[in-house]
Amino acid sequence: MTNQIVIGMESGRGKLGEAELILIRHGETDSPGALNGRTDVGLAERPTALTFDPGTLWSSPAKRALETAGGLFPGQAVKRDHRLWEQDFGAWDGVAFDALPDTGNLSLEEFAVLQPEGGESHKQMLARMSPALQEAIQLAVSSGTRVTIVAHAGTVRAALFLAMKSEAAPLAFQIAHLRATRFRCYPGGLAVRSVNEVLT
Repeated sequence: MTNQIVIGMESGRGKLGEAELILIRHGETDSPGALNGRTDVGLAERPTALTFDPGTLWSSPAKRALETAGGLFPGQAVKRDHRLWEQDFGAWDGVAFDALPDTGNLSLEEFAVLQPEGGESHKQMLARMSPALQEAIQLAVSSGTRVTIVAHAGTVRAALFLAMKSEAAPLAFQIAHLRATRFRCYPGGLAVRSVNEVLT
């Protein structure tokens, strides 16, 4: 079954001519049973092209993100930014989910600073991604247009962090594949419009 996401252009929801940031998590990968951060896996299935204008299109350099961006927006120029890579899970990267350590007893605050051996914590990931996202916000505000980023669950949570001003709170969000999280951009900040939205 083909994965599809449709972005609506109706009044009040992402009109062209206003500052908007859209983040789309990549599609399902060809390695669905493992924790993939820096492990560069591809997609299980190429998504269907969209009909809306993404504005300025950015992507993580990860294969799964670039394949998603190319499928959703064929022929569109893509800016690759290495700061948008998923969290580096170090020794946990590529490990099957059922073989990972049990972290279910940790609070969100504890999990935010948990650093796998050889990797980075959620908090460190936020620090890495935030400058790139702030540049995207500035671009959207200065031009009064849309910036669309195709990346990872961690990237979406980093944008939620900038909007919510909380390092731990975004960890409470489950970010779905091929779904849009939308923000209205203001000078110096974001307002959350929707999370995991299939727009019609």
